[in-house]
Amino acid sequence: MIIENRDALLKEREDAQKELDSYNCRILVCAGTGCVASGSEKIYQKMLELCKDLEGVTVEFQKDVPHIGTVKTGCQGICELGPLVRIEPLHYQYVKVQEEDCTEIFQRTVLNKEPVERLFYKKNGESFASPDEIPFIAKQTRIVLENCGKFDAESLDEYIASGGYDALAKALFDMTPEDGLEEVDKSKLRGRGGGGFPAGRKWKQVAAHKDVKEHYVVCNGDEGDPGAFMDGSVMEGDPYRLIEGMSIAAYAVGAQEGYIYVRAEYPLSVARLRKAIRQAEEKGLLGDNILGTDFSFHMHINRGAGAFVCGEGSALTASIEGDRGMPRVKPPRTVDKGLWAKPTVLNNVETFANVPGIILKGADWFKTIGTEGSPGTKTFSITGAIENTGLIEVPMGTTLREIIYDIGGGIKGGGDFKAIQIGGPSGGCLTADHLDVGLDFDNVKKYNAIMGSGGLVVMDENTCMVEVARFFMSFTQRESCGKCVPCREGTKRMLEILERIVNGEGKLEDLDTLEELATMVKSMALCGLGKSAPLPVISTLKTFRKEYEQHILEHKCVAKNCTAMRKYVINPEFCKGCGKCAKNCPVGAITGVRKEAYHINPNLCIKCDACRENCAFDAVYVEY
Repeated sequence: MIIENRDALLKEREDAQKELDSYNCRILVCAGTGCVASGSEKIYQKMLELCKDLEGVTVEFQKDVPHIGTVKTGCQGICELGPLVRIEPLHYQYVKVQEEDCTEIFQRTVLNKEPVERLFYKKNGESFASPDEIPFIAKQTRIVLENCGKFDAESLDEYIASGGYDALAKALFDMTPEDGLEEVDKSKLRGRGGGGFPAGRKWKQVAAHKDVKEHYVVCNGDEGDPGAFMDGSVMEGDPYRLIEGMSIAAYAVGAQEGYIYVRAEYPLSVARLRKAIRQAEEKGLLGDNILGTDFSFHMHINRGAGAFVCGEGSALTASIEGDRGMPRVKPPRTVDKGLWAKPTVLNNVETFANVPGIILKGADWFKTIGTEGSPGTKTFSITGAIENTGLIEVPMGTTLREIIYDIGGGIKGGGDFKAIQIGGPSGGCLTADHLDVGLDFDNVKKYNAIMGSGGLVVMDENTCMVEVARFFMSFTQRESCGKCVPCREGTKRMLEILERIVNGEGKLEDLDTLEELATMVKSMALCGLGKSAPLPVISTLKTFRKEYEQHILEHKCVAKNCTAMRKYVINPEFCKGCGKCAKNCPVGAITGVRKEAYHINPNLCIKCDACRENCAFDAVYVEY
């Protein structure tokens, strides 16, 4: 049924809430990508099976009687503890649930309202029944992720029941487009895609083109950084908030068409967005004359082919148009000539997801969160050597120490913190000296790093920083579109040098060459991705130069990671002369006489580890 006006929206909300209130129990199974990979789909199907034969108990699709509903939520954030199952209204959070646990959950909790305590999150001997009590969640401030994990990610009715589309209604009925522009500008919302450009200023620049009939709103959901999954989780867990934010932007700038550019590697995001758009169209919340007004807005989905460079604005719009995704020289910028050479608002998922809250609660409310220069919150994905990997949202200005130790639970296995890569392959490394630095757009720039989209990769003492630089340079070099020489050739030369160093073939003068190349690429590359490509090298060279020098001068990797720095040795005291190591050596580097100690020729050894794996007497060891 089409929602024809504001009153009809309120009636829809009342009906949806009444429906939710009819549940005597709801089983919320996390269907975020991480939990799906861990087996949550099987848990969902099992819970459906357990519910189906009970008299008077139905699943989500039967609306006529009070029932038990089993629904799929979006990412609940605690990815390390998945698969996750939440039971409402008891507010129980079960972690690391397996298919064989479903029957016990059903019998004890669903039917008898008793907890299965062994499935609660535990830390330091204390159990946490409620998800809001778990330190990982309790220490967060959720705006963008507010609904993720709390309701059915595929139900527009549940989004409306939670207050969804109130912001759009307020914009359409209580505000002019100019009012909307002013409110977003006043909030000081900065683009969360990495650049941190003020969103309101960008929108005003698009709206200022009164002489151009067509304006566009485009969402960058490409998210190609290794270790980053924030935007994907929002698209999976709360697609309606994104759609509402884009609709408000369209109203403010006078656009009637919108595009969401999603990487093809996010099939769940694509599926849920398509369903959400279809549901919104059926309700009249997308399309012509939305809520009975003269505002019309149509949305489309474009799937990217996995090119990292398409995260850059001009490359992204070129890809939507059907051309090869390659950046162009600026000016003109997308606000002037973007999609189809028309003025275009281009922001990422998180930026648009902040807009409904700003419109509904006001710019002044938004500015009470975060820092003066970077108001609001920021979502981060935490991966690497950390106890609690997952998705978090914290106020801008939150320190690394709070994120790593208070929320993340500290370094995995009790190890020592060494560094954190922030901003993905275009970012830089922050160290223990930066643990008390507040993370916002302006602060991190002081340390040769950028916020980026929000991927945080935590590293401990077992991480080789030269290899980290090589890994990220390999990624950016591979993903270079090849259009400009500084990026195409500069990153290639830098990668060659880094590979020589990790292979034990580096020279001291290579470090000066690296710095020169990094400066050249940073200053001369065509697009923002190229300009930021050298940052991992710049930051590691500055902070961990000693590690580079040890690789070159001492042929030593302190982290014991670089294979080329290893030397395989046979301990004559332990060797029994069985010859098994020599038999399994693929290059014939091991010689000896049976029943006497064997020897490894280091000049022939390829460090394949076959000798050590096949020695029954632990006679083979590795020197670094």
